[in-house]
Amino acid sequence: MNFIIYKKTFCFKHIVLICAMLAVTYMPRLNNVEAAELIIGIDNPPSNGTVLAMLFNSSSTFVDLRDPVTVITLPSGGTTPGRILDLASGEYAVVVYQDENGNGRLDKNFIGIPSEPLGFSNRYWPQGPPTYTRAVFKLEAGETKTINVKLQPVFGKLGFFGLGVGVISTTSPYRGAKTWNIQPIPAISYIGDRVQILGLTARGSILNLGDFALAATASYRFGAYREKDSPYLQGMGNRDDTLLGGFALRAKLPEGFELSAGYEHDLLDRTGGGTGRLGVEKAFQQGLLTISPKIAFNWITDKIADYEYGVPAAQARTDRPAYHPGDAVNLEVGVTIFRELYENWRLILSSSFVFLPSNLKDSPIVDQSHVLNSFFAVTRRF
Repeated sequence: MNFIIYKKTFCFKHIVLICAMLAVTYMPRLNNVEAAELIIGIDNPPSNGTVLAMLFNSSSTFVDLRDPVTVITLPSGGTTPGRILDLASGEYAVVVYQDENGNGRLDKNFIGIPSEPLGFSNRYWPQGPPTYTRAVFKLEAGETKTINVKLQPVFGKLGFFGLGVGVISTTSPYRGAKTWNIQPIPAISYIGDRVQILGLTARGSILNLGDFALAATASYRFGAYREKDSPYLQGMGNRDDTLLGGFALRAKLPEGFELSAGYEHDLLDRTGGGTGRLGVEKAFQQGLLTISPKIAFNWITDKIADYEYGVPAAQARTDRPAYHPGDAVNLEVGVTIFRELYENWRLILSSSFVFLPSNLKDSPIVDQSHVLNSFFAVTRRF
């Protein structure tokens, strides 16, 4: 009886073991059948340098070309297609670039635009921040898909220009002044590897270490008011436009956040002071829109604060007593929205609230607690 029981037990254990071995052997085959494969080729392989391909599956990382799902080096400098195996089904986008200096990363200029030749899936070519929706493709389970891209430099030999029409609107914080001011302007820009001119601001790269960059900057600052704007400003004279110059730095933070800081001083000495800025922003995408919220603290020296918000003793009146605000820090909260239009056309909308601190709000020539600044433009890239 004991022998019979042992024999039955022995047979049952072996059946279980055999079934388990078959399951383990079969499952990888099933997974391999379901896994997809991507073949990446280059239309115009470069004569030198390394070619790398980045695979993305999220618009949040594609927008600033960071943290890809995987990166591969294409064989023979891109003359032989590269393969990415064992991919799950889903939506992906490919970016291929020529690592000209061999540092293993996609180099970018001060404002984050790639400075090495690159290409995108779907033959897509961005007109600003890359749009995931334009480059995305679908990969089915078990599919083998071939993606071919063409490498091309972003800037060419001379960089590229933008020309269009724009509108600046701003509210006035001054007592008795017109609440809303709207002014049409030409929207002119130049983007190069080391120099960028965007409207009223200019930057020239000094140092670029990838996640940290330093640049010289210049910006045009409009005069705060004209004395004719309000009866409460009569006799105080006009506040002149001026040119500021200084330095700015940008630092990449985790999760796509970017820290910016800088200081500029009045180069024409019309105000005698300067401005500083410390801000954080992050870009994300919703369909074809690239949305970049930002928050910043803006510091103005006591001389600029006096020039724009103070009342000198010699200009004091009964309804406008002398006032010295001292230096000030205001809070700015805003958002920039970008959308690619047809071919080389693009749309840009930027708006921000600037909340005045108490020492500026308490000025006898001020009756608003915040300022709303907005900019809208439609431009074409050349």
